[in-house]
Amino acid sequence: MDLFSPVDFGSLHLANRLVMAPLTRVRAGEDGVPTALIAEYYEQRASLGLIVTEGTFTSEEAKGFPGQPGIVTDEQQAGWARVADAVHAAGGLIAMQVMHAGRVTHTEISGAPRSVAPSAIAIEGETRTPNGKTPHQVPEAIAAAELPAIVEEFVTASRRALAAGIDAVELHAANGYLLHEFLAPSSNTRTDAYGGSPENRIRFVVEVVTAVVEAVGADRVGLRISPERNIQGVIENDAADVAVTYGLLADALAPLGLAFLDYMHPEPAGALAQDIRARVGAPFIINTGFAEATTRDDALAIAEADLADAVSIGRAAIANPDVVARWKAAAEENAADPATFYGAGAAGYTDYPALAR
Repeated sequence: MDLFSPVDFGSLHLANRLVMAPLTRVRAGEDGVPTALIAEYYEQRASLGLIVTEGTFTSEEAKGFPGQPGIVTDEQQAGWARVADAVHAAGGLIAMQVMHAGRVTHTEISGAPRSVAPSAIAIEGETRTPNGKTPHQVPEAIAAAELPAIVEEFVTASRRALAAGIDAVELHAANGYLLHEFLAPSSNTRTDAYGGSPENRIRFVVEVVTAVVEAVGADRVGLRISPERNIQGVIENDAADVAVTYGLLADALAPLGLAFLDYMHPEPAGALAQDIRARVGAPFIINTGFAEATTRDDALAIAEADLADAVSIGRAAIANPDVVARWKAAAEENAADPATFYGAGAAGYTDYPALAR
């Protein structure tokens, strides 16, 4: 694989195989409406083969962070239309990560009367709300009769995204949020058709993906997963269970013909990654950045070994809006400033310099 060669993901024609990872930046304000500053941020990074936006909430109950953008209201949709127009004008492609936070929220953040999850199990530790740090809430276990409404949230959000001119959607089943919570026995202790066996634990994710595919077309739908990420209370330490669960998920998704599978794991050459890749049969994006960022050398090694169809990068894309040009030229890179990853304003967001021309 050549990192800088074009590739087709469903109906998307990527100019290169570098993908901007979905990165939480919380610049949207209380109303969840993408601003002109957010449009500028994504426009600056349009040379990447595909931009995947930060997680975007599907309902009030789904909102995970203060400042997170949404795709629920007409105003939010119009804000995303401005983002899409800016990225397209710069020659880029953009997919929206559609996300339900599940139990990784707090009613002081979402404004909803409850938080929800597959089971009434709280995350250990504290979360930060607008009113300060507080213990994670015990979520309300979602009744089986409520699940179709949550499926419809994902469908409606995806339709809104494409109506706004966004090129595709990535459904978020990673990093401890709602869909991921269904996959893991540590967060899903249900005894109905959605819990217990791996076949049951994948059921809700498959229902969501299938419904969105039926609504907007598989050629514009991707999925993000993060087996063994062990974050936000979703612990997957049983390697045998992980292999069975995610293998069955890949098998169930394969007939849908997804535009891509976005896979987070520090071992792209591992048996788990390559088994899932073979079984899902969709273009495969690798994201190895966890405690450490994915570097140019890392990405080139993945490409040389043909371990994926594209490489997803985060911190390099934050700090270098022209990361594709820099990596092509092996040019010096800006260093990312973690102190400005979250917050408000342009500092550490749109003020990283591009290469001198």
